[in-house]
Amino acid sequence: MTNLSRTSLAALPDTIARPRHASDAIRTGIVHFGPGAFHRAHQAAIVDRLLDHDPRWGIAAVSLRSGGTTDALKAQDGLYTLAVIDREPSMRVIAAHSDAIGPGEGVRLRALLASPDVRIATSTVTEKGYCLAGDGSLDFAHPDIAHDLKRPAEPASVIGWIVAGLGDRRAAGLPPFAMLCCDNMTGNGAKLRAACVALARAQDAGLADWIAGEVAFPDSMVDSITPASDAAFLAKVATELGVEDKAAVQRERFTQWVLQRFDMADGPDLASAGVTLTSDVRGYEQAKLRILNGAHSSLAYIGLARGHETVFDAMSDAALEGFVTRLVHQDIAASLGAVEGLDIAAYADAVLDRFRNPEIRHLLAQIAWDGSQKLPYRLLDTTREALDAGRSVDRLAVPVAAWIAFLRRKAEAGEKITDPLAETLAAAATSGDPVTALLAVEPVFGARLAGDERFRGAVREAFQHFAHGDVAPLLGR
Repeated sequence: MTNLSRTSLAALPDTIARPRHASDAIRTGIVHFGPGAFHRAHQAAIVDRLLDHDPRWGIAAVSLRSGGTTDALKAQDGLYTLAVIDREPSMRVIAAHSDAIGPGEGVRLRALLASPDVRIATSTVTEKGYCLAGDGSLDFAHPDIAHDLKRPAEPASVIGWIVAGLGDRRAAGLPPFAMLCCDNMTGNGAKLRAACVALARAQDAGLADWIAGEVAFPDSMVDSITPASDAAFLAKVATELGVEDKAAVQRERFTQWVLQRFDMADGPDLASAGVTLTSDVRGYEQAKLRILNGAHSSLAYIGLARGHETVFDAMSDAALEGFVTRLVHQDIAASLGAVEGLDIAAYADAVLDRFRNPEIRHLLAQIAWDGSQKLPYRLLDTTREALDAGRSVDRLAVPVAAWIAFLRRKAEAGEKITDPLAETLAAAATSGDPVTALLAVEPVFGARLAGDERFRGAVREAFQHFAHGDVAPLLGR
């Protein structure tokens, strides 16, 4: 079977959407570090729409570690298929990548970062890829950063490459490129700026000052479920297209890219392609954390207690769906202030509808991992605010009680609890009074919640229902 390419585009079935822009008109204006599935399904798909009316923003895909994706893009003229998996599935060929640079092509990458045509650099390398310490600052003990300090002209880290590229532009009298982190870290732009300035300062104080004063590092938030492109999926794409596509990706229909406004003369009209530009990225992050992630955790712990396996299964349980809908709209949304450009009620409805997608198989057992790390931000901050405002916490106590019951079932069955505090949680969950013991785990609940009689009473009452397998009355709240 032949590969997807510009030559084979014309022979694709009419059901496959094709790019509207011509490849010879596209220039490289964006350099992207980390062209994994999420980038190709999310950011590149958005830029692909932008290229239909502004050809300046082609993406050079850069992989510093593995050449698999960049080799596939080179072999396919930068093309790949995006499959949207939903009730009404669709496939579209994306043509946003104007270049691909793999490991060992540092000379080409250095030249590209110094090109006047390149105005933006972006990254999706996971939080670990930025070589940060636990407090979010640059980890100078990291082997890649230690390498970059000794050999700044041949960087190993993304931070090293950003600093080297900006240094070349400063030396040439060129304006800097804007640096857009697209990994979900709170305050990701500020963290990336601080890391780049720190590395630059260890090399050249003048460059560090220039980066601190001249380079835009806007905060951002991104969201779209992107399942792995496994062999079965790639075989399905090949059958649909009639050609092989080794770079195909899939995602849900919902996609969100929230970006802090930043100054760039004659820059891309990102809003026209679906990017939300705002001065309040933190507000969007909090809405996602509390509504989406809070509802996810609630579905996981309550759903597992009711014998469900996936998010879709849990949302197909009418009683549980009704409970989570009320929890989101009446309890969680009430904890959120106004956010510029965000209709919180509409966002909540969109989140709940995403959970009803039968094509996304999201395991509740996986969502249930690391509850001690997740619950404080997903549900407990909301609970504290409800208590302070004098609102009821009866519904908010139910997923907390479900988590306690989940831990007790796991511990009593001798099953592994996936959590950094696993031993502490297991001991508390199997004690004579698991509610009191677990609420006393200070890193999770803190003194405020542990000592609040309304919350303690609500959790204790809900836990008794889970302990006796009588969950239905709780779901009518």
